[in-house]
Amino acid sequence: MNYLSISGLGKSYGERVLFQDISFGIGKGEKVALVAKNGAGKSTLLRILTGKDTPDEGDVAVNNDITLGFLEQEPFFEDTWTVADYIFEADTPVIKAVKSYDLSLEKYEEDPSEANLQDLQDATEQMDKHQAWDFDAKVKQVLGQLGIYHLQDMAAKLSGGQQKRLALSRVLIAEPDLLILDEPTNHLDLDMTAWLEEFLSKQNVTLLLVTHDRYFLDNICTKIVEIDNEKIYTYQGNYSLFLEKKAEREADEAKTVDKARNLLKTELEWMRRMPKARGTKAKYRIDNFHDLKDKAAGKGPEGEVTINTNMSRLGKKILEPKNVSKSYGDKVLVDNFSYVFKRQEKIGIVGKNGVGKSTFLNLMTQKIQPDSGTIDTGETIVFGYYEQAGIDISDKKRVIDVVREIAEYITLADGSNISAGQFLTLFLFPPKMHYTLVETLSGGEKRRLYLLTVLLKNPNFLILDEPTNDLDLATLQVLEDFLGNFPGCLIVVTHDRFFLDKMVDHLFIFEGEGKITDFNGKYTEYRDYKLEQEQLAKQEEAAKKKAAAKTEKPKEKKKGLSYKEQKEYEALGEEIEQLEEEKEKVTEEISSGTMPHDKLQEASEKISGLIKLIEEKTDRWLELAEVAEG
Repeated sequence: MNYLSISGLGKSYGERVLFQDISFGIGKGEKVALVAKNGAGKSTLLRILTGKDTPDEGDVAVNNDITLGFLEQEPFFEDTWTVADYIFEADTPVIKAVKSYDLSLEKYEEDPSEANLQDLQDATEQMDKHQAWDFDAKVKQVLGQLGIYHLQDMAAKLSGGQQKRLALSRVLIAEPDLLILDEPTNHLDLDMTAWLEEFLSKQNVTLLLVTHDRYFLDNICTKIVEIDNEKIYTYQGNYSLFLEKKAEREADEAKTVDKARNLLKTELEWMRRMPKARGTKAKYRIDNFHDLKDKAAGKGPEGEVTINTNMSRLGKKILEPKNVSKSYGDKVLVDNFSYVFKRQEKIGIVGKNGVGKSTFLNLMTQKIQPDSGTIDTGETIVFGYYEQAGIDISDKKRVIDVVREIAEYITLADGSNISAGQFLTLFLFPPKMHYTLVETLSGGEKRRLYLLTVLLKNPNFLILDEPTNDLDLATLQVLEDFLGNFPGCLIVVTHDRFFLDKMVDHLFIFEGEGKITDFNGKYTEYRDYKLEQEQLAKQEEAAKKKAAAKTEKPKEKKKGLSYKEQKEYEALGEEIEQLEEEKEKVTEEISSGTMPHDKLQEASEKISGLIKLIEEKTDRWLELAEVAEG
């Protein structure tokens, strides 16, 4: 079933063309990612698809039989809405029952009066009447995982990150047929991002999303749609396959461009030599000339972009916090932290939202002072601090003037000088954008410009607080290339797991209550270690319960499996292995990019069914295994 199709879509703002004559469709069960550079019109396209904006040309057709959920980059909240009003906006009996029950429960926990107890009992009866307990369990799961706890809070007064998570909660709870998400991982901590990835991969949803989280793209998506140079390209498969196919396409285009340029020389000579011969008989030559001119102007594949500025000299002493502590009221964010930073080390910071990561960065740069302890900064240290909040750049300034206010010329690591305009071009601002006003830039382009101003100051100690938010994949690759060659120190806070794995040597783990531990490894290694520790803790807890049960009721324990259960146990092991092999085979077929569109939908639905079946059979196998081992 086709859920959405667009045909011949075009959109411009003044002279700036975002895209033109683009067409693609989304079928039931597909998980599609929209990929493009900042400013190419990704968010605008999503708003057009959801009816919040209009195209200049073309058509959008959404299946009338489906529901659609949309997460915007900047969701809107009425001043009068509570969290509960926003989440439970739909007016169905089940949603009304869950809203009433959850609010009654929250009020009763705050004030266990008889009146509140009666309200809770009435709400419980409505939950029973409408069989709403399963839905309520899902609501609590989603809200808990995304850190939404107080239903009576006013939505408009929440922080920007809390509002984005609240908006994400609502669309996930609503369970629409087609889910459209614009940067869903922004403002999520790493645990939340991992949970969302697992949630979306297991759910049998149809999905269109914009994200720059490359693990997300690789693990979830079955199709990539790319807007490039105002055109659209579609690739079947995940992000890894997209990179391969895109490289092949750009290589083919480069050959076409080279051939067109050679042919153009011949055509130009003819056009100049034979001006009087341009009659009807030669019209095809005229048309061919203009076609070749367009092809010859093609950009070809994107080349390697290397930005190595002339970093300020770094002395022996770097940065030495000693017994540093910081609290706000009763909340301890940093407790007795000491460390000696070394040359060229690259440190990632990991922890849940609100545990003090940004406070730590502000302490290290001495934007705020510790309650106790000292921070000894080397005399040669030049900080480059990229903050989440960004900087206040006047919308009426031209892009090039923002750079020129810092430096007219920039010295690179090899000693050569380049102009402000050349530096902008290296950072993916083409010359046609240099004299545009800042107000015309997209959110991602503004973040890129801010990042550029930080790097321009030739720092030798970079501190980056969520630098990947709103940056496109091309900019991330340029930034990673820069940081990979950066000879100074780096501290980075980011929810981008790929970026952490690629950039840092070790991690500061913010565990809460001011405790900071040093983990020697990449983020994926830390995640595996954490899961292993959690599993060991569960096993220890299970062993304790088992020992307690033996002590209390030693005679009631079942002795081994029955003959029938033993046969079931043996059969389940084989069945699970076969199902895993089948799932792997279907996944490979989807990722191959050769599967027809009509078969892709069936394959996606089949994978969802296989995952559910594997989980059910595994649970039963574990249950029997415990009896067998006992």
